[in-house]
Amino acid sequence: MTVRRDATVEAVPSPSSRPRLLILSFSQLARDARVLKQVALFRDDFDVVTVGFGPAPEGVAGHHQVPAGMTAAKPYSRLLLARQFRLAYWRQSAVRWTRAALRGETWDAVLANDPESLPLAFALAPRTRIHADLHEYSPRMREHLPGWSRIYGPYYAWLCRRFAARSASVTTVSRGLADEYRRVFGIDAALVANATPFADLAPTPTSEPIRLVHSGAALRNRGLEELVAAMARLSRPMTLDLYLVPTDPALLAELRAAAGPGVRIHDAVPYPHLVSTLAGFDAGVFLLPPRTFSYAHALPNKFFDFVQARLAIVVGPTPEMAELVEQHHLGWVTRDFTVEALVEVLESLQPAAIDAAKRAAHAAAPALAAERQSQGWIDAITAIGAPR
Repeated sequence: MTVRRDATVEAVPSPSSRPRLLILSFSQLARDARVLKQVALFRDDFDVVTVGFGPAPEGVAGHHQVPAGMTAAKPYSRLLLARQFRLAYWRQSAVRWTRAALRGETWDAVLANDPESLPLAFALAPRTRIHADLHEYSPRMREHLPGWSRIYGPYYAWLCRRFAARSASVTTVSRGLADEYRRVFGIDAALVANATPFADLAPTPTSEPIRLVHSGAALRNRGLEELVAAMARLSRPMTLDLYLVPTDPALLAELRAAAGPGVRIHDAVPYPHLVSTLAGFDAGVFLLPPRTFSYAHALPNKFFDFVQARLAIVVGPTPEMAELVEQHHLGWVTRDFTVEALVEVLESLQPAAIDAAKRAAHAAAPALAAERQSQGWIDAITAIGAPR
């Protein structure tokens, strides 16, 4: 296989006295809020170099843009079934391209996002300089899909056992995921929630009709169909605006076809402008049926976006989201994940109660901001040897 060397590498400035931090992620960086927060956290103290799909994040010293069409997430299934995991990994086009692009470079620390980046990180730096940030519980990531657990589950378990468990340090996004990584692989993962940077906003008063909002990827099994169905069953005026990344165009078309007059579907908002856009609404809503292990233990970016936007929050009974809603009096938790349960809560909403939840979000915003929730990353990179 010939490795393409497209003109997608932004030159790194002349060497400085600051330590070099490689942030490695096979994601669309402009849409990856967690990686963008890593960049923002470290760019003032490190020469941060990123690897990923799409253009360079703001403030980096250098960027290696993986050519479109390459992948690091679709190893050959026949190799996986033969348990040829190492060969399957290194045959992936994005992995091969990145290894060639970074050949000869040295790093004071590597922040590797998700198991797909870890074998590459181990090839680029000693394991004592590698921090693994695990966004999901990867061995059960798509267990709801037929055949996925049989073909891909053992591969992701190998990545976790062989590389994540041997990294200098590990972080993940929720307590439930951290507990499972510890139980299955003996990984002692610190918690760095998907918190949003603090926004200096104030709650806005609520009036009728109540304005609901949701933002995220257009993906099946993420509760979007339930949100649209619930709106059709309401007996009172209420609006729902959906800001969606078109990950699944077919689903997006289905949602548009099913949307009634109170539902509006928009293009996704660039992350730097998301919170200010959400702040124009009254309540953020998210119903995530526990169809996978990661979904059952989710604590996603959008939850913290809603807090920083000073919105009331309506969620399903996902344990860690429900705990924060109840602890900080942020809004309402449905009794289950059905459309009927969501309708029941939405029908009960009153402007005065929403205003009280907005004030609670305002009070909780500093404690739930990324600046307070990101200490695990700071501790990890500092321990590796790079100052902050």
